[in-house]
Amino acid sequence: MKSESYKPFPHQSIAASPLLPHACELETAFARAWGKVTAHGNLPRWQQALDLLPALPVIAVHIDQPTIQIETKPVNADQHTALIEALRQLIPWRKGPFQLAEVTIDTEWRSDLKWDRISPHIAPLTDRTVLDIGCGSGYHCWRMRGAGAKLVLGIDPSALYAMQFQSIQHYIQEPQVQMWPLGIDDLPPVMACFDTVFSMGLLYHRKSPIAHLQQLLSLLRPGGELVLETLVIEGDAQTCLIPQGRYAKMRNVWFIPSSAMLLRWLERCGAKRIRMVDCTATTTDEQRATEWMHFESLKDFLDPNDPTRTIEGYPAPKRATILAER
Repeated sequence: MKSESYKPFPHQSIAASPLLPHACELETAFARAWGKVTAHGNLPRWQQALDLLPALPVIAVHIDQPTIQIETKPVNADQHTALIEALRQLIPWRKGPFQLAEVTIDTEWRSDLKWDRISPHIAPLTDRTVLDIGCGSGYHCWRMRGAGAKLVLGIDPSALYAMQFQSIQHYIQEPQVQMWPLGIDDLPPVMACFDTVFSMGLLYHRKSPIAHLQQLLSLLRPGGELVLETLVIEGDAQTCLIPQGRYAKMRNVWFIPSSAMLLRWLERCGAKRIRMVDCTATTTDEQRATEWMHFESLKDFLDPNDPTRTIEGYPAPKRATILAER
């Protein structure tokens, strides 16, 4: 594969979508974002990885199952080696899993477990225009398309995640799934055009959670659905953890509310039909180091003598999923 350091704006993909009125602003943001990608110090290595991707005899693509699978005819030893060499240059892989031919990318997060908890509760995605904020390498974007979404836009400012997405997209070739290296603040204000907006694992990284919730709701059309998944702690509607220093070794965690406080925040923001549909403690089966992400992971973030506490002494990670409508 001969990759490009600049990707042309995908006008055709959004031409018949609710994003069209915002095309000029989006194209400007898109160009600015790819400019940052091309300036990244690791770009030559990642570019080389994309260039090394071999041609594979793809016969089917499966995006509606736990492992995103690119099924191929048998590949030879040289193709197999080239594929592994290319994908390993894109380590660490955080969200997945993926399988390309006979190569399985066992990512840090078993993102399929989160999808299994969330997907039974959300409004059907059939024919919906969907935004996935903080999408990582795009695993959930593929699952959303597999669930029938008409157009899925994933955004994440990480240049590495953009390259990982490109490596998967190279074989899937699905223009109705887009991943742009943008943050939420790069989007035009008050777009009000998405049927469903996902914000998973993001709220606690925002310095102003109320402003973030208002921003999420402003991206939805009237009646559209917000799918919010975030860290919570036990407590009543007055309970919120503001970590001193790090939380589970993360330095940019600002607020972790109780589920009751989170519901109240959304109510104050004017959201409708607010309900919590899941609350699950994160386990080392769901988040762990692998050969595709061999740095520290959840077990290193917990107190070795008391896994119900983080290494700093705070309650161990628990994640709630809240649904709401604009």
